[in-house]
Amino acid sequence: MPERNRVTPLGEVVAVPLRGAWTGNRGVVHGGASGREIVRSHTTTAWIVCALEYRGWVAPRWAPGRWTALFFHDEAVALAAGHRPCALCRRPAFTAFRDAVRAATGRTGLRAPELDRVLHAERLGPGRGPRAGRTHRADWAGLPDGVVVLDGGGPRLVLEDRTVAWTAQGYGAALPRPAAGPVVVVTPPTTVAALRHGYRVQVDPCALSAVGRAVDGGDPDPAPGRTAVPTPTSGGVPGGVGVRSGAGQGGTH
Repeated sequence: MPERNRVTPLGEVVAVPLRGAWTGNRGVVHGGASGREIVRSHTTTAWIVCALEYRGWVAPRWAPGRWTALFFHDEAVALAAGHRPCALCRRPAFTAFRDAVRAATGRTGLRAPELDRVLHAERLGPGRGPRAGRTHRADWAGLPDGVVVLDGGGPRLVLEDRTVAWTAQGYGAALPRPAAGPVVVVTPPTTVAALRHGYRVQVDPCALSAVGRAVDGGDPDPAPGRTAVPTPTSGGVPGGVGVRSGAGQGGTH
């Protein structure tokens, strides 16, 4: 029976057998009689996406008083849920994400705590209480690759001129993407802006295959001076950016 530690694009923590390419956390959110129950949404504003292993270290699961290890199908799901790359185990990815937000907003600085405050405000519902899947509206024409929207009754990943359904079993069929018009967006506005300004999100190979894109491999978080995974850019999508299919290797904070 799967444990309740998988995160959906809407930010919900569920028990599904879907394998996670990344781990991450929102602080200590487990407890209860068994010590393995999800009892709160978060205890920190630092919602991060980590690699599954970092320098030989693997995150403990359900350790009393330690942060709760959560798992994400791919990075597009993690970003939609409101998480951002870890500044420790995924430093190159964090730097790329931060720089993309800087480019989008014109802000300088943006240390991790500042970025977390911005993202956390976008994760909160009315009355400043957290709720899964806070959404906003945008136009189809301006959405970059890697964004998750609500369309047809569920979350769908935007890739080029298609959208791909996300389910508890993984990615499903691709459908044509509308050229324009309003749509409900799950991915937080700041993260949408980062994707539009060059952040290259990792996407599960099944989603790439569903839109007929070649699946690549390699290091998802290349260190400075190393070459990133080569991917094509979005075809005809305004502001679209490349996506990558590599998965995570480890992490903590």
